[in-house]
Amino acid sequence: MKVLVVGANGQVGQHVVDHLHDAPGVSVRAMVRKEDQQKALLQRGIDAVCVDLEDDIPSIKRVYQDIDAVIFAAGSGPNTGADKTMTIDLDGAVKTIEAAKQAGVKRYVMVSSFDTTRDAIQSAPEGFKPYVVAKHFADDWLRRSGLDYTIVHPGRLTNDQGTGEVHIKETVDAGEVPREDIATILVETVQNDHLIGREFQVIGGKTPIKEALKSV
Repeated sequence: MKVLVVGANGQVGQHVVDHLHDAPGVSVRAMVRKEDQQKALLQRGIDAVCVDLEDDIPSIKRVYQDIDAVIFAAGSGPNTGADKTMTIDLDGAVKTIEAAKQAGVKRYVMVSSFDTTRDAIQSAPEGFKPYVVAKHFADDWLRRSGLDYTIVHPGRLTNDQGTGEVHIKETVDAGEVPREDIATILVETVQNDHLIGREFQVIGGKTPIKEALKSV
């Protein structure tokens, strides 16, 4: 299996690329936005391509050659405005979904926000609301895409070292989870057909990741 990681230079994406690069029977193609990021990955022996999510669908689709699955871990980041949130977190996600459909790539795993329901939009703080809106509609586009999707809803992400233990259910109480553990979940999920058509929330917990995913 060859997995395209969209947002490979992000804080979660970097962990995903490292895990996939080391995993047996799996290979990775890292999609980044800047040439210096691509160069650094290539120097490590990692297949890397330079594409901007604000490019058109044909430009994105060209990097899907020989790809079996997509992990979308991109984001505009907390220091950008609502305009970038819409063009990256919403439209960028939609374009990668459409590129996957056109390229015949069926498996697609999305990193979303913890809660993207309509109620979450209404209750979100003003500065956070555009992000929840973007994720709400990106998630919905994926659900309707016909792809073999999984949507992962992580709690508040931290840079703590991963513990390998989490709490996963369709809905859980809000909490924190290390980015490294989310990356591990993404790598396990993309290889697990049992999780096709599923979505779940994740926070730190006491259940080993593989066992927790079996219970979803």
